[in-house]
Amino acid sequence: MSHHPNRRTLLTAAAALAVPTAPAWAQKKYGPGASDTEIKLGQTMPYSGPASAYGTIGKLHQAYFKMLNEQGGINGRKINLISLDDGYSPPKAVEQVRKLVEQEEVLALFQTLGTPSNSAIHKYVNAKKVPHLFLATGASKWADPKNFPWTLGFNLSYYAEGVIYAKYILKNKPAAKIAILYQNDDYGKDLLKGVKDGLGPAGAKLIVSEVTYEVSDPTVDSQILTLQGSGADTFINITTPKFGAQAVRKAWDSGWKPLHIINNVSASVGSVLTPAGLEKSVGLLTVQYYKDPNDPQWKDDPNMLEWRAFMGRHYRDGDPKDASNLYAYITAQTMVHVLKACGNDLTRENLMKQATSIKNLKLPLMLPGMTLNTSPDDYNLIKQGQLAKFTGALWQGFGDILSTGA
Repeated sequence: MSHHPNRRTLLTAAAALAVPTAPAWAQKKYGPGASDTEIKLGQTMPYSGPASAYGTIGKLHQAYFKMLNEQGGINGRKINLISLDDGYSPPKAVEQVRKLVEQEEVLALFQTLGTPSNSAIHKYVNAKKVPHLFLATGASKWADPKNFPWTLGFNLSYYAEGVIYAKYILKNKPAAKIAILYQNDDYGKDLLKGVKDGLGPAGAKLIVSEVTYEVSDPTVDSQILTLQGSGADTFINITTPKFGAQAVRKAWDSGWKPLHIINNVSASVGSVLTPAGLEKSVGLLTVQYYKDPNDPQWKDDPNMLEWRAFMGRHYRDGDPKDASNLYAYITAQTMVHVLKACGNDLTRENLMKQATSIKNLKLPLMLPGMTLNTSPDDYNLIKQGQLAKFTGALWQGFGDILSTGA
């Protein structure tokens, strides 16, 4: 019997020696929704309702993960993305997310879309300690590691975007008379706050009119006429696609020709400018942080060709002119990057650890010179953007890659 302790001591010593060299992934660890064969993710998308133009994002994700699974998945595990419709309705989002967390027991939520929907599930998912990753919304409150450590956004924050527009106006049109239309919710107010903070107390006096709309409004025609009546020569258009298209069309049709800045979420040539009328969209400004599929400068870009091939092979129903489909591809690649980094430790804790330690990640479809970074105390993934002008056919980037410093 007496030799057993010695043997155990030897084993322990050997194990202790082996620790530094043993790869971290040697020991498999699984949280809910993860196993040797599967990684289960959940999301809600507005497949119906006033923001249904964004539904294509969820459809592309499903096509992307299906392709990945056919290639063997991630470290041999298949991605099972359960994508549910929330109709862009916060109560419906709550109901669907509870289902994903409590019944489906997903490992994480990925790219849940919309500021109102995500606001409604924010406290719940953090209380449940479910990774709430790469939200398809730019509200600045998704970067609040102290109070909401499980939530991490994707988009350039609306606040940062507002700051960029304000600085552009101050520099290039210092005597502007500014009119603002915004969606009456956290998303609209966030971008508005960025504009106002960017303008500063003196610059804020340049704003001559502010009007809101509700997502339940049929049109924003009357709002546009109000703004036009204010005598403004600069229009900041903070809208989601349906209303973005209406605003561009109505401003043009009513003979109002301000410097027209449209926020990034409504800058899609396919889902906004084409319905509005391309000729009515000439001269629009926006901010971009990824390559535009309609811009001929990327025509022979190998990464763009690869994305087009993906669209043709795996998502034929998707419109290659719709920038949302390129955005969706980038977000899927970001999620894959983090899942790969987890190795065989697919716990919720490790997933958050990897998502909050992204270092200089360069994704091929981001604008050249841009990198993605996070840290445990900085949840702002994207901090750079470039202004772009619409030519009637495409968005043409100009000037430097701007850092928001936020």
